[in-house]
Amino acid sequence: MSSVNLQVRVARKAQEALDIVTLELVASDGRALPAFSAGSHVDVQLPGGITRQYSLCNDPKETHRYLIGVLRDPASRGGSLVVHDSLKEGDVLQISAPRNHFPLAHEAKQHLLLAGGIGVTPILCMAERLAITGAAFEMHYATRAPERTAFRSRIAASSFADRVHFHYDNGDAAQKLDLKALLARPQAGTHLYVCGPKGYMDAVLGTARAAGWPESQLHYEFFGAEVAKSDSDAGFEIRLASSGRIIMVPKDQTVTQALAAAGVEVMVSCEQGVCGTCLTRVLEGVPDHKDSYLTPEEQAANDQFTPCCSRSKTPQLVLDL
Repeated sequence: MSSVNLQVRVARKAQEALDIVTLELVASDGRALPAFSAGSHVDVQLPGGITRQYSLCNDPKETHRYLIGVLRDPASRGGSLVVHDSLKEGDVLQISAPRNHFPLAHEAKQHLLLAGGIGVTPILCMAERLAITGAAFEMHYATRAPERTAFRSRIAASSFADRVHFHYDNGDAAQKLDLKALLARPQAGTHLYVCGPKGYMDAVLGTARAAGWPESQLHYEFFGAEVAKSDSDAGFEIRLASSGRIIMVPKDQTVTQALAAAGVEVMVSCEQGVCGTCLTRVLEGVPDHKDSYLTPEEQAANDQFTPCCSRSKTPQLVLDL
């Protein structure tokens, strides 16, 4: 179940770039929308019972609208195709209040913003916020081609256009993003933010970690992830700490599915281990982490896990439920 509690209307649907549309959402009753900060996202309940997370990419000072950008993804599980092919201006949707799992570290001396493709939505909002506050930052924006680059005119018209570097897969080798050179020397006080497709983010984070960037200076948000299935995935038990009740999780079922079948509801949203909505405390046992939400250190602590996709390495997990 997702925490959906705002009714909005699609006031405007616009083609932002090749295969990218923006939706301007306004409250159905005309009231101001809840405040948000750079890096925030909302859960959007789409026709067909699909819920997806989209980053807000307008100015947080605006209270009359939310703006989201959506890529048409051929590998989509349905969400992006509904937005592109079915959704139209005037349609009414249910959304959650904004949540921020990807906030700016305002104590940083310098900010390095890396956007890949549609991952520009939270990154651009961050750049605009940092420009307003007078913070030191630079932004690198990698896409497949100029025509697939969202918000080009918005960036060109901004006060920080000279701090944004564009990198195109189909362009000259000289302008391509050289991660090794860019991330070679981690600086105290410089914080790195990255959002984009999983392959891009893995490359950025892997390069940064190999170069010695401290985990505390790395900030990221995954839009979606393939949950790794393994032949070693086996059935196991969940024990509910509050009641002592035992619930079996078969090999072919997720923990949240097994709990729901037993009448125990855990709030879920992405069901891919990227949003943190279902994060649950683990009191005993060792989780088999399959999420992209927790940091490596948080995973190693084994005191919480994402039951939408993660499993257990031990025969039983005791959960704080």
